[in-house]
Amino acid sequence: MPPGAAPGTPTGEPPHPQGRPRSGGAARGTVTVCRGCCCGTPKIPGLDHAQQLARLRERLAGQAQVRVSGCLDACEHANIIVFQPSAEGRKAGGRPVWLGLVNDEDATADITAWIEAGGPGLADPPGVLDLYAFSPSRRIRRPLEG
Repeated sequence: MPPGAAPGTPTGEPPHPQGRPRSGGAARGTVTVCRGCCCGTPKIPGLDHAQQLARLRERLAGQAQVRVSGCLDACEHANIIVFQPSAEGRKAGGRPVWLGLVNDEDATADITAWIEAGGPGLADPPGVLDLYAFSPSRRIRRPLEG
Protein backbone atom coordinates (compact mmCIF):
# COMPACT_ATOMS: atom_id res chain seq x y z
CA MET A 1 0.00 0.00 0.00
CA PRO A 2 1.40 3.42 -0.94
CA PRO A 3 2.26 5.81 1.89
CA GLY A 4 -0.89 7.60 3.00
CA ALA A 5 -3.18 5.13 1.23
CA ALA A 6 -6.54 4.55 2.78
CA PRO A 7 -6.92 1.06 4.24
CA GLY A 8 -8.28 -1.38 1.71
CA THR A 9 -7.53 0.79 -1.31
CA PRO A 10 -4.37 -0.15 -3.21
CA THR A 11 -4.34 3.14 -5.10
CA GLY A 12 -4.51 5.31 -2.04
CA GLU A 13 -7.84 6.80 -3.12
CA PRO A 14 -10.41 7.22 -0.38
CA PRO A 15 -12.97 4.43 -0.46
CA HIS A 16 -16.17 5.04 -2.42
CA PRO A 17 -19.00 5.96 -0.04
CA GLN A 18 -21.02 2.93 -1.19
CA GLY A 19 -18.07 0.53 -1.13
CA ARG A 20 -17.51 0.34 -4.89
CA PRO A 21 -14.08 0.81 -6.47
CA ARG A 22 -13.35 4.38 -7.55
CA SER A 23 -11.02 3.56 -10.38
CA GLY A 24 -10.80 0.89 -13.03
CA GLY A 25 -14.53 0.34 -13.27
CA ALA A 26 -16.24 -2.86 -14.26
CA ALA A 27 -14.59 -5.06 -16.85
CA ARG A 28 -18.00 -5.35 -18.52
CA GLY A 29 -20.52 -2.60 -18.95
CA THR A 30 -23.67 -2.48 -16.85
CA VAL A 31 -27.19 -2.13 -18.21
CA THR A 32 -29.67 -0.87 -15.63
CA VAL A 33 -33.31 -1.40 -16.50
CA CYS A 34 -35.78 0.68 -14.55
CA ARG A 35 -38.74 -1.27 -13.27
CA GLY A 36 -40.17 1.22 -10.81
CA CYS A 37 -43.48 2.96 -10.47
CA CYS A 38 -43.99 3.51 -14.22
CA CYS A 39 -41.31 1.62 -16.11
CA GLY A 40 -42.15 -2.00 -16.70
CA THR A 41 -45.78 -1.62 -15.66
CA PRO A 42 -49.15 -1.47 -17.47
CA LYS A 43 -48.79 2.34 -17.30
CA ILE A 44 -46.59 1.84 -20.39
CA PRO A 45 -48.80 -0.29 -22.66
CA GLY A 46 -47.93 -2.10 -25.88
CA LEU A 47 -44.70 -3.77 -24.72
CA ASP A 48 -44.07 -7.11 -23.08
CA HIS A 49 -41.86 -5.78 -20.29
CA ALA A 50 -40.78 -9.21 -19.03
CA GLN A 51 -39.81 -10.23 -22.57
CA GLN A 52 -37.81 -6.99 -23.01
CA LEU A 53 -35.80 -7.75 -19.89
CA ALA A 54 -35.34 -11.41 -20.86
CA ARG A 55 -34.07 -10.39 -24.32
CA LEU A 56 -31.57 -7.95 -22.85
CA ARG A 57 -30.28 -10.61 -20.47
CA GLU A 58 -30.11 -13.25 -23.20
CA ARG A 59 -28.40 -11.11 -25.85
CA LEU A 60 -25.97 -9.42 -23.48
CA ALA A 61 -24.96 -12.47 -21.42
CA GLY A 62 -21.18 -12.37 -21.05
CA GLN A 63 -20.95 -8.85 -22.52
CA ALA A 64 -22.71 -6.69 -19.96
CA GLN A 65 -24.28 -7.12 -16.57
CA VAL A 66 -28.03 -6.52 -16.78
CA ARG A 67 -29.65 -5.44 -13.55
CA VAL A 68 -33.06 -4.15 -12.54
CA SER A 69 -33.56 -1.05 -10.42
CA GLY A 70 -36.47 0.53 -8.70
CA CYS A 71 -37.78 3.89 -9.87
CA LEU A 72 -35.06 6.10 -11.36
CA ASP A 73 -37.24 9.18 -10.82
CA ALA A 74 -37.46 10.24 -14.45
CA CYS A 75 -40.94 8.83 -15.09
CA GLU A 76 -41.61 11.16 -18.01
CA HIS A 77 -39.05 9.04 -19.91
CA ALA A 78 -40.43 5.59 -18.99
CA ASN A 79 -39.19 2.94 -19.88
CA ILE A 80 -35.61 3.85 -18.99
CA ILE A 81 -32.42 1.94 -19.69
CA VAL A 82 -29.05 3.25 -18.51
CA PHE A 83 -25.81 1.89 -19.93
CA GLN A 84 -22.63 2.37 -17.93
CA PRO A 85 -19.59 1.60 -20.10
CA SER A 86 -16.96 -0.99 -19.37
CA ALA A 87 -13.59 0.02 -17.94
CA GLU A 88 -12.19 -0.01 -21.48
CA GLY A 89 -15.04 2.17 -22.71
CA ARG A 90 -14.49 4.67 -19.88
CA LYS A 91 -10.78 4.85 -20.67
CA ALA A 92 -11.76 5.68 -24.25
CA GLY A 93 -14.01 8.53 -23.05
CA GLY A 94 -17.34 6.72 -22.78
CA ARG A 95 -19.77 7.92 -20.14
CA PRO A 96 -23.09 6.54 -18.89
CA VAL A 97 -25.91 6.93 -21.38
CA TRP A 98 -29.51 7.34 -20.28
CA LEU A 99 -32.10 6.16 -22.79
CA GLY A 100 -35.79 6.82 -22.31
CA LEU A 101 -39.04 5.92 -24.01
CA VAL A 102 -37.59 2.48 -24.81
CA ASN A 103 -41.05 1.12 -25.45
CA ASP A 104 -40.67 -1.06 -28.52
CA GLU A 105 -38.68 -4.08 -29.60
CA ASP A 106 -36.78 -2.16 -32.30
CA ALA A 107 -35.34 0.27 -29.75
CA THR A 108 -34.29 -2.63 -27.51
CA ALA A 109 -32.62 -4.33 -30.51
CA ASP A 110 -30.75 -1.12 -31.41
CA ILE A 111 -29.50 -0.79 -27.82
CA THR A 112 -28.30 -4.39 -27.63
CA ALA A 113 -26.57 -4.13 -31.03
CA TRP A 114 -24.70 -1.03 -29.83
CA ILE A 115 -23.65 -2.71 -26.60
CA GLU A 116 -22.57 -5.83 -28.51
CA ALA A 117 -20.39 -3.56 -30.66
CA GLY A 118 -18.73 -2.10 -27.53
CA GLY A 119 -21.04 0.69 -26.37
CA PRO A 120 -20.01 4.17 -25.16
CA GLY A 121 -16.41 5.05 -25.91
CA LEU A 122 -15.86 2.02 -28.14
CA ALA A 123 -18.61 2.16 -30.77
CA ASP A 124 -20.82 4.87 -32.19
CA PRO A 125 -24.49 4.36 -31.33
CA PRO A 126 -26.99 3.81 -34.11
CA GLY A 127 -28.27 7.27 -35.07
CA VAL A 128 -31.79 6.41 -34.01
CA LEU A 129 -30.68 6.16 -30.37
CA ASP A 130 -30.20 9.93 -30.36
CA LEU A 131 -34.00 10.08 -30.20
CA TYR A 132 -33.97 8.11 -26.93
CA ALA A 133 -31.02 9.74 -25.15
CA PHE A 134 -31.71 12.20 -22.37
CA SER A 135 -29.78 13.82 -19.54
CA PRO A 136 -31.37 13.47 -16.11
CA SER A 137 -30.66 15.91 -13.32
CA ARG A 138 -27.56 15.36 -11.19
CA ARG A 139 -29.79 14.46 -8.25
CA ILE A 140 -31.18 11.54 -10.26
CA ARG A 141 -27.86 10.48 -11.84
CA ARG A 142 -25.70 10.53 -8.71
CA PRO A 143 -26.92 7.37 -6.90
CA LEU A 144 -26.81 5.22 -10.04
CA GLU A 145 -23.53 6.41 -11.50
CA GLY A 146 -21.78 6.58 -8.13
